[in-house]
Amino acid sequence: MILAVIGTGLIGGSLGLAARSRLDAHVRGTGRGGPRGVELGALDEACGDIAAAVDGADVAVVCAPVDVLPAVTREVLSLAPPGCAVTDVGSTKQAVVAAAQGDERFVGGHPLAGAEVAGVEHAREDLFDDATWYLTPRPSTSGVLLERVHRLVTGVGARPLVVDPDDHDRAMAAVSHLPHVLANVLVAQAAGALGGERVPATGPSFRDATRVAGANPRIWTGIYKANREALLEQVDGALEQLARARELLASGDEPALDAWQRAAGEDRRMLLEAGLAGGPVRELRVAVPNRPGVIADIALTLGRSGVNIADMSLTPSPDGTRGLVALWIAERQADRATTLLAELGTPVL
Repeated sequence: MILAVIGTGLIGGSLGLAARSRLDAHVRGTGRGGPRGVELGALDEACGDIAAAVDGADVAVVCAPVDVLPAVTREVLSLAPPGCAVTDVGSTKQAVVAAAQGDERFVGGHPLAGAEVAGVEHAREDLFDDATWYLTPRPSTSGVLLERVHRLVTGVGARPLVVDPDDHDRAMAAVSHLPHVLANVLVAQAAGALGGERVPATGPSFRDATRVAGANPRIWTGIYKANREALLEQVDGALEQLARARELLASGDEPALDAWQRAAGEDRRMLLEAGLAGGPVRELRVAVPNRPGVIADIALTLGRSGVNIADMSLTPSPDGTRGLVALWIAERQADRATTLLAELGTPVL
């Protein structure tokens, strides 16, 4: 595999290290971190421009800040060869998916992995181990190229999860972007309440809840802008929740406060358990026609119902008219997947 990393920083460098070590990939990279990436073993080649990096590449991964991600992705698609899968690592998806303009080679992506440091010098081969890596194909996405990106993601240790771009951005607004907004609010509230005094000795609650406050302004300003509409919805919802909390506190209703606190604990447990993966898997095989979007339709349909594809394989028929798709699904979700596949008109063989 020839892998092009467009932007050699923490994510691109870690991807290069893992792909070289675990997939025996030949990795080319662009950006200021390219030469250092070669020194550190994250890249085989540091390229001076995108055209050189994607020449003959099997997969190109765009590792650029969200504010320039759509423009860089368009450039990569204009230069990448016809059979090259193009994906990205941006934390918002709608703008970059729109920029791809339905190109069958594009598969939106977002690994839930990172660190509080930046730069290729902090790259780690194990950065993606057991991390969720969202993939956001469109109906126009090539099934062969979706499978290729899926295999790259699993090959570097991550767990791919196929979702719709809008669903992705709505979820990220709730579980990632809103917490950053609230952390900023909490530190501003505390600073105003204390009036410049030393923070009194407290437990870890304040530190834990505000750890991400003030995180890299350039990156997060871009994220706030790129996901503005979904984030505003979540802020409005948080304001409603705060108003409800204020009513409970003002009422002094002890049973109601107790129930509120218990419900929060139950909700947190449920949300965390929903994200757990692993355990035995079952192989499901389906025959599909050779038409654009059929693999993406299967993956998105399963993803919308919370059924994750642990791995997939696509084998075209000799005459190219059909294909056999093997899906590896968690045993606990396999029956649900079988039902969904039958409803799609692609019953399990």
